[in-house]
Amino acid sequence: MELRQLAYFVAVVEERNFTRAAARMNVAQPGVSAQVRQLERELGQELLDRSGRSIQLTEAGTAVLPYARAALAAVEGVRLTVDELTGLLRGRVAIGTVTSHQVDLPGLLAGFHNDHPGVEISLCEETSDQLLDGLRTGRLDAAIISVGDTAPDDIEMHVVDDQELVAAVSKDHELAVQPAISLDTLRGRALISLPGGTGLRARLDDACAGLGFVPQIAFEAGDLNVLAQLAARGLGIAILPCAFAATRAARLRAIPITRPALRGRLAFAWRPGGPTSPAGRALIARARRRLPVVDRTVRTPRA
Repeated sequence: MELRQLAYFVAVVEERNFTRAAARMNVAQPGVSAQVRQLERELGQELLDRSGRSIQLTEAGTAVLPYARAALAAVEGVRLTVDELTGLLRGRVAIGTVTSHQVDLPGLLAGFHNDHPGVEISLCEETSDQLLDGLRTGRLDAAIISVGDTAPDDIEMHVVDDQELVAAVSKDHELAVQPAISLDTLRGRALISLPGGTGLRARLDDACAGLGFVPQIAFEAGDLNVLAQLAARGLGIAILPCAFAATRAARLRAIPITRPALRGRLAFAWRPGGPTSPAGRALIARARRRLPVVDRTVRTPRA
């Protein structure tokens, strides 16, 4: 049994796909398949169910997975201990972010790279649900996510942006003359929103559910610019952050939503205790010093 076999096995499980796992490990896909097969032969059990569209763990694979991760973590711990003892800061930092926000993430990463050029930095763009999963599994060291009033109880964070969500419509829309609208006004109307799994959409869905209706989503897009363009063309009511809508005042009318008001919050998030790598810890420490902190708390659910 070799460490690379365990590493390939864990990568396949986390990516649920041999091709993506190979890309993540920077090796050819047949090599990953062959090494995982060799591991299965040595253990005398199939670890992965390959019959479906995505890879699933077998019962044996489920039992083996925590030990494989522990073995890899132990080896990484040896490396990190040596690095820390010799004052080195190298390795890899993985950070994720939601789309379309005003946080100066490029500036943060550029400054970190200048100070620590030996650290490899990777950045991905995903929904808040995907980012939270990445933090919990260790795939990501930190992430900028969208949160509501209640924070996940297994994630540490501080809020870096907090603003009102508005209904954005074209200048000739029937609601454009309204100084404000209640959330119930959106009942049965064609709405334009980010997809499910995003923080903004979760705020909208939860608030509408509180009034007993499901929002009628006519158009979904992962880019706020596209949402604004669709609304400006008269195709519906876009739910947008107030500051973003204000920059498009020439074509859109931003209407405050009341009873209840909707707010969008962005937070810089990480696992409790922080990443195991010194590089990840250094990036989080830098972010906590450099990123703005909004003076509005996010509640953590009671146990």
